[in-house]
Amino acid sequence: MSAEQIIDLVSDENDDVIVIDDSPRRNDSSEDGASPSTMQTDPAANFQEVDLTPVDMDIGENSIDNQALAEEKKNAGNEQYKIKRYEAALSLYTEAINLCPDTPAYYGNRAATYIMLGEYKSALRDAKMAVTLDDKFEKGYMRIAKCCLLMGDLVGTEQAIKKFLEIDPVSQSLKHELLGLKQLRDINEKAASCYDKQDYRTCLYHCDNAIKIAPASIHYKLLKAECLAMLERFDEAGDIAISIMHSNSTNADAIYVRGLTLYYSDNLEKGLLHFERALQLDPDHKKAKIMRIKAKQLKERKEKGNEMFKGGKFKDALAVYTKALSLDPMNKDINSKLYYNRALVHSKLGNIKDAIADCSSALVINEKYMKALLQRAKLHYSLENFDECVKDYEKALKFEKTIEIKNLLKDAKLQLKKSKRKDYYKILGVSKQASEDEIKKAYRKRALVHHPDRHANSSEEEKKEQERKFKEVGEAYTVLSDPVKKSRYDNGYDIEDLDQSEVDPQQMFRQFFQFQGGDAGFGGFGGGGGSNFTFRFG
Repeated sequence: MSAEQIIDLVSDENDDVIVIDDSPRRNDSSEDGASPSTMQTDPAANFQEVDLTPVDMDIGENSIDNQALAEEKKNAGNEQYKIKRYEAALSLYTEAINLCPDTPAYYGNRAATYIMLGEYKSALRDAKMAVTLDDKFEKGYMRIAKCCLLMGDLVGTEQAIKKFLEIDPVSQSLKHELLGLKQLRDINEKAASCYDKQDYRTCLYHCDNAIKIAPASIHYKLLKAECLAMLERFDEAGDIAISIMHSNSTNADAIYVRGLTLYYSDNLEKGLLHFERALQLDPDHKKAKIMRIKAKQLKERKEKGNEMFKGGKFKDALAVYTKALSLDPMNKDINSKLYYNRALVHSKLGNIKDAIADCSSALVINEKYMKALLQRAKLHYSLENFDECVKDYEKALKFEKTIEIKNLLKDAKLQLKKSKRKDYYKILGVSKQASEDEIKKAYRKRALVHHPDRHANSSEEEKKEQERKFKEVGEAYTVLSDPVKKSRYDNGYDIEDLDQSEVDPQQMFRQFFQFQGGDAGFGGFGGGGGSNFTFRFG
């Protein structure tokens, strides 16, 4: 009978996912790794009927006592099984098998008990022994089908059902297994398709549905763990992989998935070790091969970039970090550090805007990355982008309330306040370290450039603009030429506090040139206002 013929025996009217569970009670340390939380506890659905009929035996003189005693042990086991004392029943069936190891029914009964205990691998082993001893033993094939389905073995389930139906073509005893097989095969195809498309969220959904049908399936649990890792749910993925490794320390797939969780959690060293261990156990493990190469290259380039940076080879370090960033865009934790490291290189090379961009890229990945946040604030400060600088320090202070950050924020706010005032140094065209003589020379030059008489023939709009600049030059000189006012200005006091209201820029201009003993080059000052002087060019 083909797989299609087997599936056709199941009605297509009910396509809801069913939960087939054979373990009302379960040991956490079971070798198959099934989780108790996924199991149902409905005794009616889970109960396995054991063989209660006496066993027909060819009795020889030397085996009469063993056979009779074995039958007694089986019957006693049946009584314990009926009252759900499965551990006691298991012990009695084992004694019966030890007395008569060639009796299929004893293995069949012990397989049923193992199923109730959730130990599906042991149950499968006993069921296979039963049909090996008697290839017509129907209950043996039923238990093989049930165990295979619970462990997610589609081929094994199908083969067992096929054998069973060859013995009893009209039986409906495996109706639930047939339906479960059909649903699991459909889910398996959907999960594989989503995985190939890297649609890990939908693949995870299908894995959960598969585990409802096959709660002891290592394959679906590890596929679920891999999807969780790719969705950055590393703790959940790691828990699944570790639980399977505890029950089977040589499971290459579990070791590979554990390696993924470490690799994507900024632990390149341990991730690489796990990929190498997986390849030792399974040299043909394709995924482990790919990830081993990727992890090794990423580790080597990161270390090489760091070495070059420390050695002052900034251009070489920049190239290495850039190559490292192209290796695996999905490794966000490592990439955030690479962006930060490259930002430091850009800073050393004077590429401040590029450095800020790299800090921002690091913070997109991890908004609480303090080194990147403080570095970006420092870079904004150097460019006098005080608005952005203050924002970064305020954010940093929310994450870490330290005295150092508080002081940096205080200074940035002061610089922001100062930046919003008129920049008298800029107006005069001098540095903040300019001497008194340099300030005087700068005033003389700027005042002559912007004096209204020099622009008497300009448009009204231009006259107003030059008058504004002339006034600003006067304001700037008034403050910067007075040591007290200059000190208060440098310390961030508002312009309104510097007593500027009564300054007459033209009067100050006349006094300056008279005091300097020079010739301003102007004629008389008429009574027609500030624009009624004449300007004489030399």
